[in-house]
Amino acid sequence: MQSIQTRWLIPLSFFLFISYIIFLADTADYNFAFHVVGQVPYGDKICHALLYGVMAFLLNDGLEFRKFSHLGVMAITPYIGSIIVLIFATLEECSQYYIPSRTFDLWDLGADFVGVVLFSVWRKK
Repeated sequence: MQSIQTRWLIPLSFFLFISYIIFLADTADYNFAFHVVGQVPYGDKICHALLYGVMAFLLNDGLEFRKFSHLGVMAITPYIGSIIVLIFATLEECSQYYIPSRTFDLWDLGADFVGVVLFSVWRKK
Protein backbone atom coordinates (compact mmCIF):
# COMPACT_ATOMS: atom_id res chain seq x y z
CA MET A 1 0.00 0.00 0.00
CA GLN A 2 1.42 3.34 -1.03
CA SER A 3 1.36 6.34 1.25
CA ILE A 4 -0.99 9.19 0.42
CA GLN A 5 1.93 11.45 -0.55
CA THR A 6 3.36 8.86 -2.95
CA ARG A 7 -0.04 8.03 -4.39
CA TRP A 8 -0.64 11.70 -5.28
CA LEU A 9 2.87 12.59 -6.44
CA ILE A 10 2.64 10.94 -9.87
CA PRO A 11 -0.84 12.24 -10.86
CA LEU A 12 0.06 15.73 -9.66
CA SER A 13 3.35 15.67 -11.59
CA PHE A 14 1.57 14.55 -14.75
CA PHE A 15 -1.08 17.26 -14.30
CA LEU A 16 1.70 19.87 -14.03
CA PHE A 17 3.29 18.44 -17.18
CA ILE A 18 0.00 18.74 -19.11
CA SER A 19 -0.52 22.23 -17.70
CA TYR A 20 2.91 23.21 -19.03
CA ILE A 21 2.01 21.86 -22.49
CA ILE A 22 -1.24 23.84 -22.39
CA PHE A 23 0.68 26.97 -21.35
CA LEU A 24 3.09 26.57 -24.27
CA ALA A 25 0.20 26.14 -26.70
CA ASP A 26 -1.74 29.08 -25.24
CA THR A 27 1.28 31.37 -25.59
CA ALA A 28 1.98 30.07 -29.13
CA ASP A 29 5.40 28.84 -28.03
CA TYR A 30 5.57 25.91 -30.44
CA ASN A 31 8.75 24.02 -29.72
CA PHE A 32 10.32 20.99 -31.37
CA ALA A 33 7.79 18.54 -29.88
CA PHE A 34 4.84 20.46 -31.35
CA HIS A 35 6.45 20.34 -34.79
CA VAL A 36 7.13 16.59 -34.54
CA VAL A 37 3.54 15.89 -33.48
CA GLY A 38 2.35 18.05 -36.38
CA GLN A 39 4.27 15.88 -38.86
CA VAL A 40 2.57 12.65 -37.76
CA PRO A 41 -0.82 11.96 -39.37
CA TYR A 42 -3.47 12.55 -36.68
CA GLY A 43 -0.59 13.17 -34.24
CA ASP A 44 -2.52 15.90 -32.45
CA LYS A 45 -5.52 13.63 -31.86
CA ILE A 46 -3.31 10.70 -30.79
CA CYS A 47 -1.50 12.92 -28.28
CA HIS A 48 -4.80 14.25 -26.93
CA ALA A 49 -6.06 10.70 -26.38
CA LEU A 50 -2.80 9.53 -24.81
CA LEU A 51 -2.23 12.51 -22.54
CA TYR A 52 -5.76 12.70 -21.17
CA GLY A 53 -6.07 8.91 -21.01
CA VAL A 54 -2.86 8.60 -18.99
CA MET A 55 -3.94 11.49 -16.80
CA ALA A 56 -7.25 9.73 -16.08
CA PHE A 57 -5.48 6.44 -15.34
CA LEU A 58 -3.01 8.08 -12.95
CA LEU A 59 -5.70 10.07 -11.16
CA ASN A 60 -7.91 6.99 -10.87
CA ASP A 61 -4.96 5.12 -9.42
CA GLY A 62 -4.33 7.98 -6.97
CA LEU A 63 -7.97 7.77 -5.94
CA GLU A 64 -7.71 3.98 -5.67
CA PHE A 65 -10.16 3.56 -8.57
CA ARG A 66 -13.11 4.82 -6.55
CA LYS A 67 -16.35 5.04 -8.49
CA PHE A 68 -18.93 7.78 -8.62
CA SER A 69 -21.99 5.73 -7.80
CA HIS A 70 -24.47 8.58 -8.25
CA LEU A 71 -23.74 8.76 -11.99
CA GLY A 72 -24.35 5.11 -12.81
CA VAL A 73 -26.13 4.81 -16.15
CA MET A 74 -27.02 1.50 -17.80
CA ALA A 75 -24.88 -0.50 -15.34
CA ILE A 76 -21.85 1.72 -16.05
CA THR A 77 -20.42 3.47 -13.02
CA PRO A 78 -17.63 5.90 -13.92
CA TYR A 79 -14.45 6.39 -11.94
CA ILE A 80 -14.22 9.67 -10.04
CA GLY A 81 -10.83 10.43 -11.60
CA SER A 82 -12.22 9.94 -15.10
CA ILE A 83 -15.06 12.38 -14.42
CA ILE A 84 -12.59 14.97 -13.08
CA VAL A 85 -10.35 14.62 -16.16
CA LEU A 86 -13.32 14.85 -18.54
CA ILE A 87 -14.48 18.06 -16.85
CA PHE A 88 -10.94 19.48 -17.01
CA ALA A 89 -10.58 18.52 -20.70
CA THR A 90 -13.93 20.08 -21.57
CA LEU A 91 -13.15 23.32 -19.75
CA GLU A 92 -9.67 23.50 -21.29
CA GLU A 93 -10.93 22.90 -24.82
CA CYS A 94 -13.77 25.41 -24.43
CA SER A 95 -11.35 28.03 -23.08
CA GLN A 96 -9.50 27.89 -26.40
CA TYR A 97 -12.42 29.73 -28.00
CA TYR A 98 -11.32 32.83 -26.07
CA ILE A 99 -7.56 32.55 -26.62
CA PRO A 100 -6.39 34.24 -29.84
CA SER A 101 -3.55 31.76 -30.51
CA ARG A 102 -5.84 28.72 -30.10
CA THR A 103 -8.92 27.32 -31.78
CA PHE A 104 -11.71 25.26 -30.29
CA ASP A 105 -11.79 21.82 -31.93
CA LEU A 106 -14.58 19.38 -31.18
CA TRP A 107 -12.41 16.56 -32.58
CA ASP A 108 -9.74 17.30 -29.98
CA LEU A 109 -12.38 17.07 -27.27
CA GLY A 110 -13.58 13.80 -28.79
CA ALA A 111 -10.02 12.45 -28.72
CA ASP A 112 -9.76 13.47 -25.05
CA PHE A 113 -12.95 11.54 -24.27
CA VAL A 114 -11.78 8.48 -26.24
CA GLY A 115 -8.49 8.44 -24.34
CA VAL A 116 -10.17 8.72 -20.96
CA VAL A 117 -12.67 5.96 -21.77
CA LEU A 118 -10.03 3.61 -23.20
CA PHE A 119 -7.69 4.02 -20.24
CA SER A 120 -10.63 3.61 -17.83
CA VAL A 121 -11.80 0.42 -19.53
CA TRP A 122 -8.21 -0.84 -19.63
CA ARG A 123 -8.14 -0.78 -15.82
CA LYS A 124 -11.18 -3.04 -15.59
CA LYS A 125 -9.40 -5.92 -17.32
